[in-house]
Amino acid sequence: MTVALRSPGMLGAVIPVDNAPVDAVLRADFQKYVEGMQEIQNARVKTQSEADRILTKYEQALPIRQFLLTNLVKRTQSDHLVMRIPIRTLASSLTQMGDFPYKAPNEATYKGPALFIRGTKSHYVADNVLPIIGQFFPRFIVKDIQSGHWVISEQPEAFRQAVVTFLTDLYAE
Repeated sequence: MTVALRSPGMLGAVIPVDNAPVDAVLRADFQKYVEGMQEIQNARVKTQSEADRILTKYEQALPIRQFLLTNLVKRTQSDHLVMRIPIRTLASSLTQMGDFPYKAPNEATYKGPALFIRGTKSHYVADNVLPIIGQFFPRFIVKDIQSGHWVISEQPEAFRQAVVTFLTDLYAE
């Protein structure tokens, strides 16, 4: 969203997933996830399954664990898997991670097409922020998907269909 508002000419469309152009308080789960990733890092795991066993203590839902574990990568100079984003950086950024850099809709507007996908079991794109979305992104549409915040991991096919339909309709114009 920030790229669209800062440099609107760079994008043909924008598709935020369970995010809105407002400051949001992150749920306590995020701190828990960082702790789990820290434990994985400290254990110097060699496989995804080892990492998943550790992360199970912090998150029961397999789709969410799978999403979090996409941050785990193999580097050629390492004999174990490492986190793509340094855990220290992630941990120190948690308090600001839910912040949105634009506070007033008149600061910037993206006039291109925008598909806001929201998880119906998530609180991050509540109905009361829809007018604010419209001020920043006047050509927005909303697609609700039966999921929590981790829409792509929890409902990958529904997400894919929403995106394909949006893009197909957009480029058919």
